[in-house]
Amino acid sequence: MIGTQSVGVGGEGSLLGTTPPARGGAALRWSRFVKATTAEGPGLRAAVWVQGCAVRCPGCFNPHMWAERGALLDDPAALADRWVAEAQAAGAEGVTLLGGEPFDQAGALAVVAEAFRGAELGVMAFSGYTLDRLETWSAERDDISRLLAATDLLCDGPYLRDLPDTRRPWIGSRNQSIRALTPRYAADVARIAREGGRDSLEVRIAADGAVSVNGWATDAALAELLDDLGVRGDRAASVGKGTIR
Repeated sequence: MIGTQSVGVGGEGSLLGTTPPARGGAALRWSRFVKATTAEGPGLRAAVWVQGCAVRCPGCFNPHMWAERGALLDDPAALADRWVAEAQAAGAEGVTLLGGEPFDQAGALAVVAEAFRGAELGVMAFSGYTLDRLETWSAERDDISRLLAATDLLCDGPYLRDLPDTRRPWIGSRNQSIRALTPRYAADVARIAREGGRDSLEVRIAADGAVSVNGWATDAALAELLDDLGVRGDRAASVGKGTIR
């Protein structure tokens, strides 16, 4: 199943993500959809942030996405049709699934991932569970098996703040792996394994002054960036860090 990979190092003693997730419901709990970004994987791609996470890594950038409350709740097939159309119109070549924990809602997200695959778009997913555990659980869980089968590129493993990774893009700690599960992104992963890569950060300022950020940055770099934005003269800016991986 695994093609090219950049394997994580360390963290073997962590208990994070060692318990199989409960089977999710039919509806998808989600928080945000972006139709085009260059900060969440290879090339220009859409991104979906889901709501709810059972792994709950200390130091997570999105702790407000751990709880299920506050989510938008919708039929995944209807969402998939809309999101695929918006991604295609924006020129995106794929979608990234993050959150939250995508594999806590594997069944609903499999519907979304399969729709993007059906439109010949690539699928990238992040998970706090390691691939070996997901594969073990998939033997008895059709929802996990379906989402894995519809994933081209997987960043797996819990975030461990004591093992910061500054060499590779997209991930936060050295124990995490970047794996091409199909040939689609094999060249990208081979290049990262060989040369490393840089993280990207996107800042979006809405017409109402709300600021949202996605991508990856250290707390210090993010604080410096957001402090530098200042406050609009007509109203205080509303800063939401929730979209940072």
